[in-house]
Amino acid sequence: MPLLQTARVGVAGLAAHRLRALLTTLGIVFGVAAVIAMLSIGEGARRQVMAQFALLGIDNLLVVDKPPPAPDDEEQGRPFSPGLTLADAAAIREVLPGVRRVVPLRIVELDVQSGRKRVSASAVGTTPDYVAVLRGRPAAGRFFTSSEVDSVSRVCVLGAGLARELFLLADPLGERVKIGRDWYDVIGVMAGPPAGAGDRLEDVRDTDRDAYVPVSCALQRLPRKVGESELHRLVAQVGDTDRILETAAVLGALVARRHRGVDDHRLVIPQQLIRQQQSTQRIFSIVMGAIAGISLLVGGIGIMNIMLASVLERTREIGVRRAVGATQRDVLLQFLLEAVGVSFLGGLIGVAFGIGLAQAVARYAGWPVAVAPWSVLLAFGVSAAVGIVFGYYPARRAARMDPIDSIRYE
Repeated sequence: MPLLQTARVGVAGLAAHRLRALLTTLGIVFGVAAVIAMLSIGEGARRQVMAQFALLGIDNLLVVDKPPPAPDDEEQGRPFSPGLTLADAAAIREVLPGVRRVVPLRIVELDVQSGRKRVSASAVGTTPDYVAVLRGRPAAGRFFTSSEVDSVSRVCVLGAGLARELFLLADPLGERVKIGRDWYDVIGVMAGPPAGAGDRLEDVRDTDRDAYVPVSCALQRLPRKVGESELHRLVAQVGDTDRILETAAVLGALVARRHRGVDDHRLVIPQQLIRQQQSTQRIFSIVMGAIAGISLLVGGIGIMNIMLASVLERTREIGVRRAVGATQRDVLLQFLLEAVGVSFLGGLIGVAFGIGLAQAVARYAGWPVAVAPWSVLLAFGVSAAVGIVFGYYPARRAARMDPIDSIRYE
């Protein structure tokens, strides 16, 4: 019998027992939905984390200022450290040939004003290398130059979110804003953060509400607390990422020696953080995949049980088909196609249900989700495979029935 005709017979068999077919699909529906939802949540989390690590830069090293531990009675004579300074940045550039650029960052939380509009923001003192090292770029206007840093020019570049709050739809270029006690000319507006950045990880700043000024202005004109370091961060861009760990060790030793061993800073290696996150993500995917696999296994067992019952119930039908010329192969294909059809239908419903479940998680739990096309293809492939694997035994049993005994079956 041609394969197409066999398929029609199989579809007719499913249509004749709609409720049974629908109930049989439920295990596959829930299993596939679990696969889609879990993969979507995992993929969304991966994309969010990678978007945030992109802000740090895989070829960067961060030296982050932190308050030194409070001295006890036995440590009153310990060495003094001024914290992170521009001199540290200069020393790193001079001593470490593997470092291409060093960007200082002084970050001050304060109000930024334009006309009568006043908003809370962060003033960031830095240098022109910020654009190259931290992958920022002006969407309009330009960034300030080295000569403007040297001349302590009162110019600024606004983050995209801060510019929207201060000027709404108006063009901020050429306008003046008050940062702290001084007025600055707006010469540029930065592009917004990458899509999917979401909630911030530690050491990843929300730069959308920053106002960038020359580091010389930040040191001379922005408020500074007593005992506070000149800088809050140093970002060193490494030329050879294959040797980033060796460079990090030398950089850490250099800064520690300059600070006389005082524990007033920490070294952050984004590349290591990415590897740790990827390892965690793999474990999460394995666990979630195992849970979804168990659901599919239960669904497959359900298909096998229902198909075995169907074979027993349709024994006389099988005998009649064999008597009028159907071969064992025809019967095998008929029941196998029925099993695959049920499983594929469950996969189709499960994909739709899983996508809806993932969107519900995103809406009500606030988790990032991303439905990757490969996950949908995987779900369909797995559901079809489940139908073949768990439908083969009932189909083979039906094909091997004796035609005469089958016709006599009551």
